[in-house]
Amino acid sequence: MGSFRQLLLVAFLLIATVLGATALRAMAVLEHLVQQSGEEADRALALNGALQSLAARSAGMERTARQSLVLSDSLLRGRFEEERRAAGVALAQMAKAGLRDEDLAQWRRQTQGIAALLQGPAETALERERAVAGEFRELDVIHTRLAAGVQALVESRDRALRQQLNAERSRLMQQVWGAIALAALLAVAFGIWLARPFKRLERAIVQLGENRLAEAIDIPGPSDVRRISQQLDWLRLRLTELDEDKARFLRHVSHELKTPLAALREGVALLADGVPGRLTPDQEEVVRILRQNTLSLQAHIEALLQFNAAAFEARALQRRRIDLLALLREQVEAQRLQWQARRLDVRVEGEAVILAVDPAKFGVAVANLLSNAIRFSPAGAVLRLSVSTGEDGVCIDVRDEGPGVAEADRPRVFEPFYRGARQPQDMVRGTGIGLSIVQEYVAAHGGRVRLLDGSSGAHFRIELPHAK
Repeated sequence: MGSFRQLLLVAFLLIATVLGATALRAMAVLEHLVQQSGEEADRALALNGALQSLAARSAGMERTARQSLVLSDSLLRGRFEEERRAAGVALAQMAKAGLRDEDLAQWRRQTQGIAALLQGPAETALERERAVAGEFRELDVIHTRLAAGVQALVESRDRALRQQLNAERSRLMQQVWGAIALAALLAVAFGIWLARPFKRLERAIVQLGENRLAEAIDIPGPSDVRRISQQLDWLRLRLTELDEDKARFLRHVSHELKTPLAALREGVALLADGVPGRLTPDQEEVVRILRQNTLSLQAHIEALLQFNAAAFEARALQRRRIDLLALLREQVEAQRLQWQARRLDVRVEGEAVILAVDPAKFGVAVANLLSNAIRFSPAGAVLRLSVSTGEDGVCIDVRDEGPGVAEADRPRVFEPFYRGARQPQDMVRGTGIGLSIVQEYVAAHGGRVRLLDGSSGAHFRIELPHAK
């Protein structure tokens, strides 16, 4: 298959060929009709010219015939014959133009009778002259019929030409509309056919953006689209390698840290228990500081492993259709002891929304937001969780009445291991990975999590725009 540019050129050429062939057909028909109209006009002019010539020859024949009888002049009789022959030429033109042979033959017979009356003795010339005058009156009647016949013939040919013109115009309009419909159909067909690979490319890019790296990218289509598909699949493999390298690095580093850390904790425990000997008060203070820092370091390493596991598991979702409102209630019930200990009023609001998500991982995301809100809420405060739907998808809001997030901490609130300046005084300092795990799991579902501006407290919103 050729490139997209070549296929697009073929599509344009095919549509242009359809429209161009119709235009050439219309020009040919128009030229033929114009030529035929000109020929019919020439025939009508020739026919009328022959009729006028016949009338002039008839008048000349009558004048020379009667004068030749009155004057007994043979020269005038010869001029009569000349006029008669010229009239015969006009009759031949009219016969060729399609006039009825019956009227033409009658005209010839009438003139033959007149020519016969010109022959005879001089004594009967006057009688023959009167007879010739009567014959010419009959000839005028025949000429009138010939004129009517010419007029009828011209009108019939004009009518036939108009009918043919209307028929050709109707046929041509049908062809034009047919060509336009065919061109539009071809344009739509080519548009859909050529746009399909781009939709697949868009889905492949969304696939990469949602970190679904296990699915191979193979997009059929033009050669240039195939090249882009191969490059995207190469990018997918490269991202997979980078993720595996990152996970492998974190595992190795964590393992390498845990081994000496365990030995360090054992040594500190031995010192604290006085195994090497009794410690002085100053030495006990140093051992206490060492124990506190080793525990803190161990918590960081475990958090690092937990975050790495969450990032890895986010790529393998087990989706099924669940009620998000019911999921919120389950997470609230699971942490009942925590929020009841702080005398919080936890409210779950909204409508039931059925959505295809991974219940375990999405539940962890909601649980982390809820735990974070409980941790920062003052005793007796109200904590709200709500589900809503809109044109852009589904939203889950978690709002508390705590101190909120400091303005300087907002850009970094979802960074791993980042802890803001505002920490609760009566709670153990967190590891700073809860919101990062929320972001990983929500992004894996094709959505995003945001910290919204509010007058008091923190307001987090999960948005799933691809699940309408």
